[in-house]
Amino acid sequence: MKKIAVLTSGGDAPGMNAAIRAVVRKAIYHDMEIYGIKNGYQGLIDGNIEKLEIGSVGDIIQRGGTILHSARCEEFKTDAGQEKGIKQLKNHGVEGLIVIGGDGSFRGAQKLTEKGYPCIGVPGTIDNDIPGTDFTIGFDTALNTIINAIDKIRDTATSHERTFIIEVMGRDAGDLALYAGLADGAESILIPEQKDDFQDVLNRLKRGHDRGKKHSIIILAEGVGSAVTYGEKIREAMNIEPRVTVLGHIQRGGSPSATDRVLASRLGAKAVDLLLEGQADRMVGIQQNQLVDHDIGDILNKKHIINLDMYKLSKELSI
Repeated sequence: MKKIAVLTSGGDAPGMNAAIRAVVRKAIYHDMEIYGIKNGYQGLIDGNIEKLEIGSVGDIIQRGGTILHSARCEEFKTDAGQEKGIKQLKNHGVEGLIVIGGDGSFRGAQKLTEKGYPCIGVPGTIDNDIPGTDFTIGFDTALNTIINAIDKIRDTATSHERTFIIEVMGRDAGDLALYAGLADGAESILIPEQKDDFQDVLNRLKRGHDRGKKHSIIILAEGVGSAVTYGEKIREAMNIEPRVTVLGHIQRGGSPSATDRVLASRLGAKAVDLLLEGQADRMVGIQQNQLVDHDIGDILNKKHIINLDMYKLSKELSI
C-alpha cells in the first residue's frame, strides 16, 4: 500500500489534529503518500482531497478542532453517495482510508470496506461512548474543561449559598458527567445509564441543608434531559431557586491535554500500521494502556457501558 488518506468526521474533538499529524508523519516515514480529505464524507464525495506533506501538519499538535474540518453528510449514508466517494478515491489512487470520528463515522468506514476500500477507524469524540477503548480522543480535554468551569461555579455557589445544576455533553453516555462529578465532589450526578429517583436527589439536598450546608452542585448529562426543566422541578418541590448552567460547545474546544495528545499520536500511528499489515474494517483503541484493535462491526453492535463502581463511589462520597 503506497497511497492512503485520512479524514475527520462527526463532532470535532480536541486531539484530532494530533491524530492527523501522527497519521501523516507515520505514513511518510514508511514512504507512503498521504492525502487529506476535507469536510469529512461530504468532502470525499466532492473530491476535496489534497496531498499532505510533513510541513502540512507542523505546529498543529497543540491546536483544538481539526484542520481537515468536519461535516455531517446524509448523502454518504446512501449507496449512491458511497459510490461517488469511491470514485474520488480511485481518481486519486488512494488504496486505504483512516477515519477519525465516532460511531456514525465508523459506519461509513464499514461501508467503504465492504465495497473494496480498506478502512481503519480512530475513535475521536468527547463523549467517550465508543466500546472497545477505555478512552476516546478528546474526552480528557473536555473533562478538564468541565472541571475548570465547575470550580468557578462552585465559588459563586458558595458565595451566594445556592444550588447549581450544570448540564454537560455526552449525548447518550454519562462519562463526562460521572468523571466530572466525582472529580469535583458533586452532591448528585445524573446520567442516562442510571435513572436516579428524583426523590433521592431531593433527599440529598435536604440532608445537606439540615446539617448546615448552604450550597450544592448537581451534574446532569444531556442524555437525561434539560437542566432547565430539572431546575424547575427542584424549585417546585423545595421552594428554592437553583441556578442552571449549560456548558454547551465550550466543552469541544481548546488545546488538547497532554493525555489526549499522547493518545491521539499512539492511535493515529497504530492505524497506519494496520493498513500496512493489510488489515481493514478495524478500530484502534486503548485498554489498560495497551493499544488494541477490534472489528468495526463488533464495535457497532456493542453498547458502551458506564463504570458502575465509579458511580457507586460518587454516591458514597457525596453523603
